[in-house]
Amino acid sequence: MKTTDLAAAERIAIRELLGAVNDEMEASVAPEWERAAWDVPRAAFVAERIYLGDELEPCDRANAPEAWLRAVYANDSVVTQVNDGADLGDGDRRASSSASAPSIVFRMLHMLDVRAGLKVLEIGTGTGWNAGLLNHVAGPGNVTTVEVDSKLAAEAAKRLRREGGAAHVVTGDGAEGYAANAPYDRLVSTCSVRSVPRPWVDQVKAGGVILTPWESPWICYGLLRMTVDDMGCASGPFSPYSAFMLMRNQRTDLRIFRDVVRDDHQPDESTTSLPPWRVTGDDLAAQFAMGLQLRDVWWTRQDDPDVDGVASRLWVATTDATSWAAIDWDGESDDRWTVWQHGPRRLWNEVEAAHAWWVLHDRPGPERFGLTVTAKGESAWLETPDRPVPAAG
Repeated sequence: MKTTDLAAAERIAIRELLGAVNDEMEASVAPEWERAAWDVPRAAFVAERIYLGDELEPCDRANAPEAWLRAVYANDSVVTQVNDGADLGDGDRRASSSASAPSIVFRMLHMLDVRAGLKVLEIGTGTGWNAGLLNHVAGPGNVTTVEVDSKLAAEAAKRLRREGGAAHVVTGDGAEGYAANAPYDRLVSTCSVRSVPRPWVDQVKAGGVILTPWESPWICYGLLRMTVDDMGCASGPFSPYSAFMLMRNQRTDLRIFRDVVRDDHQPDESTTSLPPWRVTGDDLAAQFAMGLQLRDVWWTRQDDPDVDGVASRLWVATTDATSWAAIDWDGESDDRWTVWQHGPRRLWNEVEAAHAWWVLHDRPGPERFGLTVTAKGESAWLETPDRPVPAAG
């Protein structure tokens, strides 16, 4: 395709993308962000090589410009890096950086309430597109963005300079923020966290906003929007519908048979009437509530585990690998499941209690929960800070 044709195709793609974003959002993209979308085109920031499909097959702009452009302007995330930059050729690929779906980008920008002159700290530069959009609205010199991956940071800085952006790109650990340019009016993270880093609260002005994707070991789901007070605390509600890659220094790499279960473990046997899929299935509100209560518990499912009489098995385990439970389904029963538990904690009992609490409180979704961060730690709450969510363990 000729350069002129590609330019025309890009203009059409931007218009169609904004239409798709407007259709998905509750309110239309604000005029200042729509102007930013035109003046800071996404294609100028996405890497020349992206990875498509479940197998993360490489797609190079030079070799497949039309396919590349379609992927860049789809209302979907685009994987821009695998295996933390170590592409293993035909080996297993794991997404390690991506350009977020435009609908969630503009939703978060709306929630952040950025205006001209406000100082903004972004955690997770990635491609640099989000920083470019922020710079367009907040104004030159008001945006600082931190990226842990030095190669990604350098590439983003180059793109921002090329597109006329004046954002300050820093290579460093996003959990530490960037004190040199503090205090900030707004802090936004483009990676999810399991715990809000204390430096974020310290570096935002009283009345300022912190917006970050949230996850627990149980589920990656939700956005947290907190306001900082004049006592150095931050508090605010969750909202649903987001899934981001976890901040690198909060990752865990745990596997049941490598890290948790040992041949000499002698688990206790019992039964349960709680179907495993009630807490691990399509009801994301239930999963979110489990994650808020079971902050150090994760799960994985094993289909056809090669055990007589077991069609599927749900494993739950602590992140310190000291306690686990296995819940077996025989493929036929719909009212009783076999439970095996090992370790100092009875994890399935904790799951049952967490689910019962959620049901008792009318099955609240993420928007009814919130989080408060103080110098002493974090506390989750239901509807108001004086109604704490019970924590297991």
